Amino acid sequence: MLFKNREQIIQNGQTPEIRKIREDILDILSAAIDAVDPYKAVKSRIGNNQIKLDKKIVNISDFEKIYLIGFGKASVGMAQAICDTINIEKGIVVTNDKEKKVKNCNVTTFVGGHPIPDNNSVIGAEKILELVKSCKQNDLLIVLISGGGSALLSKPRINLEDLQKTTDLLLKSGADINEINTIRKHLSYVKGGQLATSAKCNIISLIISDIIGDPIDFIASGPTYPDSTTFADAKNILIKYELWNEIPSSAKNIIKEGIIDKIPETPKKDNPTFKKVVNFIVANNKLACKSAEQKAEELGYKTMLLTTSLEGEAKEVGKYLVEKAKNFHTYAKKSLFLSGGETTVTIKGDGKGGRNQEMVLSSVKHISESDIVFVSFATDGIDGKSIAAGAIADTFSYKRALEKNLNPNKYIENNNSYEFFNKINDLFVTGPTGTNVMDIQIIIKIS
Repeated sequence: MLFKNREQIIQNGQTPEIRKIREDILDILSAAIDAVDPYKAVKSRIGNNQIKLDKKIVNISDFEKIYLIGFGKASVGMAQAICDTINIEKGIVVTNDKEKKVKNCNVTTFVGGHPIPDNNSVIGAEKILELVKSCKQNDLLIVLISGGGSALLSKPRINLEDLQKTTDLLLKSGADINEINTIRKHLSYVKGGQLATSAKCNIISLIISDIIGDPIDFIASGPTYPDSTTFADAKNILIKYELWNEIPSSAKNIIKEGIIDKIPETPKKDNPTFKKVVNFIVANNKLACKSAEQKAEELGYKTMLLTTSLEGEAKEVGKYLVEKAKNFHTYAKKSLFLSGGETTVTIKGDGKGGRNQEMVLSSVKHISESDIVFVSFATDGIDGKSIAAGAIADTFSYKRALEKNLNPNKYIENNNSYEFFNKINDLFVTGPTGTNVMDIQIIIKIS
């Protein structure tokens, strides 16, 4: 069962109709997660001693030895699919889930830090780099990439403490993931295509995307793809968010030296290394949303997929989505609106929560006089610095909050969405799902 508190979420509905809708929402989200299961996504590409990448087919027998590396929240499931079907000479995987490891005696699993890298992230990256450099020309290296890989695969050009401080500042700044990963690439020895240039062999990267538009050079900071960004871009982003004078001097010095070519720029698309690299997306947010839409239709809802490119400040996006749903006056009864993407939160308080919980919290008052149920859910099961995966609110949530003397505005101001929803028992609790394709929002208009 995906939702550990399933019955509590359902029973918090104040009417039989809302309880049924809450149950349906849990089933819809479960279908979405099942569709982007990392094991299934990778296993479906392997058969008859071949890796099938749509029109391209790679014959395993063409290579002397097969090696495997993986990093990200979905890395264990992806790696297990490979190990169950292909004979792996040696492999290394770095995950953030302490409860999971690859069941293969030739594959070592490390547990690293996320979203802030830790010492295990560095050790795992160093072991991976050693393995990559040991591969011979006639070998094949399978690289399994998923969201969270930027933190979990860390071989920094600065000391770990300075990298942790820089990462923390970026995560709180309101910068989007592409901007954050631009800086990560230029403070690293492996990101931004540099892992690929360390290899002599052919590389196949199978990728689960956690970024809007599936830009391969930004997913897990693009370790096997040509980098489209520069040291100058990194500096401009830090200036944009007023962090240039806040980050450690070691990080500033690396970027300064890169701008004047004292440190080589990350490899670009004209680098010959990339002729022997294939990058392929096996799962993404669009697949999850389409599966959610299909399940909703099976349950009798009239659906509309608004976008899989949702972005912006979470609390503003929440209000925008609710207003959009309210204004569909001619739409059918039991209307369901779906969206996917990844918003941001500019941290100003010292509370606990995440972008999904904050998005729903921003709408609690706005839906109090409407027949609307609103959900935002992190597909990785981890929303910000909390144990929750997101939250749910309906037309009664505001009233229930007032009965407990909870003022939504005060909780938003302190970025404390987790405590708000914890007190009215409307958090989603799943634990790590083992996958990561950004977030999914569901709005149901009852009448």
